[in-house]
Amino acid sequence: MRHGYFKGHHHESEVSYTLTNEEIESLIHMREEEKLARDVYLTLADKYSDTKVFSNIANAEQHHMDKIGELLDKYGIEDPVKSDEVGVFSDESMSALYTQLTTQGLNSLSDALTVGATIEDLDIFDLEDEIGDSSNPDIVRVYSQLEHGSEHHLNAFTYNLEILGEDYTPQYISTQDYQDIIGM
Repeated sequence: MRHGYFKGHHHESEVSYTLTNEEIESLIHMREEEKLARDVYLTLADKYSDTKVFSNIANAEQHHMDKIGELLDKYGIEDPVKSDEVGVFSDESMSALYTQLTTQGLNSLSDALTVGATIEDLDIFDLEDEIGDSSNPDIVRVYSQLEHGSEHHLNAFTYNLEILGEDYTPQYISTQDYQDIIGM
């Protein structure tokens, strides 16, 4: 078990929170999932440099990675990101997903935007699940911030798809949640 400290707003004493094994695994997974998103967007930004959505959201994903990295540091959890090199992951399934998503995204701008929407769809789904499974206020706060950002990213990708006359069909979150998000 790892311990972290949270200074309460109403108390001078520090409250200690112990992370469950599930929360530790979640932080490790989400750190690499945010890197996956950043790396895919950086790769797609190179090909579609006229479409700023990829580079803009890649920068936001770096911020998401940093927020989770801060929690890993706070709780003394080993960072799975051993290399900042694009496409390099500790988790082999992330490497395979990176290859799959970039291959698909490099086919066309439409495919690239669909890949972006799919990544954000998955991020929102995973973050909602992890928020529901955690009682740690640090994790809930950071994941909630990341979910809010991912909702804006999903909106940006679907907006760009609409400009091309195409729609995105959610693959992970419910159709109702998707409609609520793009109606923001």
